[in-house]
Amino acid sequence: MMVPQTTREQLIARAKKPAADSITMHAFYRGKMQTLPRCAVRGIADLSLWYTPGVAAPCQSIQKDKDKVYDYTNKWNTVAVVSDGTRVLGLGDIGPEAAMPVMEGKALLFKYLGGVDAVPICLDTKDPVEIVNIVKALQPSFGGINLEDFASPKCFYILDTLRKECRIPVWHDDQQGTATVTLAALTNALKIVGNDKQKVKVAMIGVGAANVAIARLMSAAGFKAENMIFVDSIGTLYSGRKDLEMASSDSLYKYKWDLARRTNAEKVKGGIAESLVGADVCIALSRPGPDTIKPAWLKRMAPDGIGFFCANPIPEIWPWEAQEAGLKIVATGRSDFPNQVNNSLCFPAVFRGTLDVRAAVITDEMCLAAAYEIAGYAEESGMSATAILPTMDDWEVFIRAAVAVGLKAQEQGVAKVNLSREMLKEKAEKIITESRQAVNNLMESGLIPPAPI
Repeated sequence: MMVPQTTREQLIARAKKPAADSITMHAFYRGKMQTLPRCAVRGIADLSLWYTPGVAAPCQSIQKDKDKVYDYTNKWNTVAVVSDGTRVLGLGDIGPEAAMPVMEGKALLFKYLGGVDAVPICLDTKDPVEIVNIVKALQPSFGGINLEDFASPKCFYILDTLRKECRIPVWHDDQQGTATVTLAALTNALKIVGNDKQKVKVAMIGVGAANVAIARLMSAAGFKAENMIFVDSIGTLYSGRKDLEMASSDSLYKYKWDLARRTNAEKVKGGIAESLVGADVCIALSRPGPDTIKPAWLKRMAPDGIGFFCANPIPEIWPWEAQEAGLKIVATGRSDFPNQVNNSLCFPAVFRGTLDVRAAVITDEMCLAAAYEIAGYAEESGMSATAILPTMDDWEVFIRAAVAVGLKAQEQGVAKVNLSREMLKEKAEKIITESRQAVNNLMESGLIPPAPI
């Protein structure tokens, strides 16, 4: 069905409105996060408990047993959101200062959706070795690390190194978070169209952090790597591409050569258009659109095609154009269109479950557990072609996913705290409810002023 021109203009205008409104709101509130006490202060006398001289006692206790820091401080519930600002929301390398609004926004989502206290930390360095050393040095203060908006390929080195060398869980949301929520969405989309994950042909547009991690998690879930075709800025990846083979000795770029050898069994050559011929699924996380992917290319996909167009801030193609091209299910990364595939559906829950059992690492299996729980929640709620995922209003899904992650961590032996399903559910529900209520109380009291819009 064709969308009338006047409606197209209205849709485009609506898509651009959040940017204008956001400037007004950011200027009014001058930031999204602040620091507030979590302890009672009944009077000045209490300060002698929380600070000197009383505070010496918990300090000495922690000195004897470092794990006591989880009992006497907020380390148990605090995450650092770390970025160097080199790959921000499709805006590219905008620098650490310009990345701060995104990191503050991440911290807000952590708190409101997962009850996790998060601190934005933007680093004035692009050196991956220095970044690794800084993050390792931050470990005493945090229960976990959320890496955000690091450019590829160094993001792979940073995550892999930190996961091996840190004693607290480290997660790169652009990799693991995107992969988790994409798998959840794809699981339900395939159920709707009646396609088999082991047989579908998948065009992966973009070979950055997101799509590389998505492919890894898809493989862990049973999708066949040989049925995937990756496309970078030069063209499709295949085992005969000489530039990839020549770069395979470079530790930062060898991941592309590895993908080229494992995927695209038919050695399809060309670009985006060629990769889409006969494809059942298109997963695009590449250059912002709206003209990165053409409707004519999508018309060459298999019947009942599925398209995830998740570039920010503008998808690779407008969703209505993809539908006109014949796709059965269309998703983007935006909340103002149906089927938002957004990391915010998973990372607050993943960290909630991880922190509650004090897991040392976030494994792929924990990500799979979260993905299937999110997908299952949507299915139980009555999923459809325009509702393949829950929304962030469905706050119960964060509790369920947190429980699934905590149980999987215990099952894999990476948790230091063992809790039953009921105990995990009770803990997650309590802290998430309290976090949302605290924001409501601050607004009702006027301590958070009414929004200007």
